[in-house]
Amino acid sequence: MAAAVPFAVRASEDLTAGGFDIRGSQSQQVERTLQDVPVDYRGVVLAVALVADGPARRADYAAALDDVSAAARATPGVDFVREAKEVGLYLARERPGRAVVVPLTVAVDEFHAPDAARDLRVRLGLDDGARYGNVRLHLVGQGALWAGMLDVTQDDLREAELLGFPLVLLILLAVFGSVAAAALPLVLGAATLTLTAALIHLLSTATLMSFYSTNMASMIGLGVAVDYALFVVVRYREELRRGATREGARATAMRTSGGAVLVSGAAVIVALAALLLIESAAVRSLALGSIVVVAIALLATATLLPRLLLLVGPGREPGTRAIGRWADAVLRRPGRALAAALVLLAALSLPALGLKTGDGALRQFPDGNETLAGFEAAVRETGPGRGAPVKLLVARRDVDATVALLRADPEVVKTGVRTQTKDKRRILVVATPRHDGDSPEAKALVRRLRAALPAGTLVGGNTAAQVDFNAAVRTGLPRVLAWIVALTFLLLLVSLRSLPLALGGVLTNLLSVAAAFGVLTVTNVWTGPGYVDTITIPLVLAVVFGLSMDYEIFLLSRMRERFLARGDARDAIRAGLTGSARTITGAALIMVAVFAAFVVTGVPVVQQVGLGAAAAIAVDATIVRMLLVPAAMALLGDRAWWVPTSKRPAARSARNAVRAWRPGR
Repeated sequence: MAAAVPFAVRASEDLTAGGFDIRGSQSQQVERTLQDVPVDYRGVVLAVALVADGPARRADYAAALDDVSAAARATPGVDFVREAKEVGLYLARERPGRAVVVPLTVAVDEFHAPDAARDLRVRLGLDDGARYGNVRLHLVGQGALWAGMLDVTQDDLREAELLGFPLVLLILLAVFGSVAAAALPLVLGAATLTLTAALIHLLSTATLMSFYSTNMASMIGLGVAVDYALFVVVRYREELRRGATREGARATAMRTSGGAVLVSGAAVIVALAALLLIESAAVRSLALGSIVVVAIALLATATLLPRLLLLVGPGREPGTRAIGRWADAVLRRPGRALAAALVLLAALSLPALGLKTGDGALRQFPDGNETLAGFEAAVRETGPGRGAPVKLLVARRDVDATVALLRADPEVVKTGVRTQTKDKRRILVVATPRHDGDSPEAKALVRRLRAALPAGTLVGGNTAAQVDFNAAVRTGLPRVLAWIVALTFLLLLVSLRSLPLALGGVLTNLLSVAAAFGVLTVTNVWTGPGYVDTITIPLVLAVVFGLSMDYEIFLLSRMRERFLARGDARDAIRAGLTGSARTITGAALIMVAVFAAFVVTGVPVVQQVGLGAAAAIAVDATIVRMLLVPAAMALLGDRAWWVPTSKRPAARSARNAVRAWRPGR
């Protein structure tokens, strides 16, 4: 911890707003080709907007432009020519009261422009709102939007953690009734987040790490670290109340609940590793950061937690009467309980059939944000599509036909033939769309052009890059789902030693995921912006599938422990529910509280991941674990514990295992 702190405070220093380019895509090919084209012909990637709030002096504009010039020349890949200052001062004099938009000379491609813009933002002090008298300075362009988004996410992260920790503490106090016991999981959570932040900083100096990485790691890490500690602490106190010594209670808690935590964490890591199958450096960096935080949580549970356990007393005996009555009701009518659970899950999941996706930075900003204000001011002067031109590389023989097609399209407001490529085989044609680069209309234009233009024509630009990213995510989703289902099934089969329960675990997790997407469809497609962000889909799939395994494994491991002890399937169901329901409920409340903190403070992408995960965890801990799973197991009876390699009936195998089993083995 002491070694990690200096690195943890620098976690966001080297994070990037890039990483969304797709290897081999048309947009990437265009940007690479254009690196050999003179800078003046690549189109405007970044610009500054000077907005006057009232009467402004020429000296104010001059001071702002001088600072821009100095900052640009200190930023690799960016420059501000002397003539640009003169043009800016001329526009300020000739058009008083209107925004002055002055382009920057940028030598980097679309995918690296956000990082250049971030450096500029720091040098210009835009986080604090740069002002020169009555003149406000903004950085605009698609690269500037993503750079501004990085600053927003870091502010949101601080707010979410400030909100999340007190909420978790209140829930832990309600669960434990003891400050010492409640503080212990929070200590584990704080240690996990600190070490993870340090590792993310070190990773970001060696490889690309997206600015979303810290938000994802914090959101997942705080939840799993506290949950894992909760599972172990509850079992430790339970053993103390049974008369065990502190060392004996610790050994039992780590062997039982600690073992379940290990399997649960492995399942979460397996699910998150599936994101590495998507051809996007940004998505892979999110997977890496999330895997690191879960691994650190497991390490803390195995090393730090056993030392801290000895500080906790037995506490009071929790009441289980209400849970026992619930378990008896489910066991009396398992068929009705199963039907009710399936109806509820279907009602939550059906809206997901109307799920629509989209992406972009512009619609992620909160109202009143400095970056958004600058963009809106620039749009009033130059038009919404100026900062996101569509770039086409066309064979010489197809130039006339391409320009004619562009001019006939209602979405194109301006075209221009710029220059030839270095190999002199193709011509760069730039088209300015009518709508902003993140809009559905601009994306539809890219798709139309790719379908209609002659073979060999390449369509690039920021909007095309978003289209390519969407396609890469859609292509990768089947692989992600297959990976998650196959490996989590094998993990459950090995840990639970039951084919029906392993299959059931995978199916119930899929139902939780479907319910999460149903909630996201209602809140974002039906009543919100009209779409769910593209990157949200694989993130929710992996996060929800992994975290749902926590409750699956914890519940079923308690049932299996009882089944091995007594060989009675119905008794195992009842004992598993009464012994774990309170803990699962507390753990689920903690997860929901953590995710809710990000829902109310985060940008839309983070909000959507948080909302989807919170909804799925709530559904999983109530409808699935308290109703569907016990009802299905009651209907299966001893067959729920069937293993293909076993030639004996399940109950007889269990009784033989009981006779061979001794505590501590």
